[in-house]
Amino acid sequence: MTMNSARPMVRDLPPLHPLLIEPLVRAALVEDLGRAGDITTDAVVPADAEAEARFVARQGGVVAGLDLAALAFRLVDPRLDFRVLKGDGSTVEPGRMVAIVTGPARGILTAERTALNFLSRLSGIASATAAVSAAIAGHKARIVCTRKTTPGHRAIEKYAVRAGGGANHRFGLDDAVLIKDNHIAIAGGVRPALERARASIGHLVKIEIEVDTLRQLEEVLAVGADAVLLDNMDIATLAEAVEMVAGRMITEASGRVDAKSAPAIAGTGVDLISVGWLTHSAPILDIGLDF
Repeated sequence: MTMNSARPMVRDLPPLHPLLIEPLVRAALVEDLGRAGDITTDAVVPADAEAEARFVARQGGVVAGLDLAALAFRLVDPRLDFRVLKGDGSTVEPGRMVAIVTGPARGILTAERTALNFLSRLSGIASATAAVSAAIAGHKARIVCTRKTTPGHRAIEKYAVRAGGGANHRFGLDDAVLIKDNHIAIAGGVRPALERARASIGHLVKIEIEVDTLRQLEEVLAVGADAVLLDNMDIATLAEAVEMVAGRMITEASGRVDAKSAPAIAGTGVDLISVGWLTHSAPILDIGLDF
């Protein structure tokens, strides 16, 4: 299978390494093929039939997941040729072709659903991220995702966030220290939680701590941290919190963020806005495969 060497993108988006995506695509195909393979296609479609199929966006959005779609076809039948017309990170309008696959018809039909599942799901995440990011244009804040991802699919879902113009928070529990409210409760307060974390980690590990009140923020400022998560604060309190921090650490806002609420949150001057639903609840981007 060949890929279009001029990978068309609207931003510099490094692709995921094939070793990261191959197990996911292979597992999805195995799940779909079951115990006997594609019995419908094998019975109905002649073995020597050739076809061309076009991936067409049914609605506007941002594309992500083409490498996974391409790999689904390659794993089913290496003779299939997959050509990218609009690369990951590209904006598409309804009716626009995204990619074309040509070759043995049986292979196209067998890989179709797996390819579309990945492409539609990841394009949905990218599109949602782009919409929220566009809502805060002109502010310094960036939209970031969370660990609220589909089990086993974190790498590709966070990739889709990047394709939509967002940035990534932690990939796992070992990326950085993030002290949440339950950690604080068990540790006995903000200060002991921060002091224990600082005493336990290496010199390259950053510390972020979640606070719900300005009083907690005062404790954080007294002890020190690399970043503070300002959770579920109203706009006035959030603005006051940013003013208190005064650039001494990274500020992150979270809690019930969407394209409508994001501009006011960004207007407080926070550095980051985390949005969990981008990876756990974003609707798919409707993409079809037309023969």
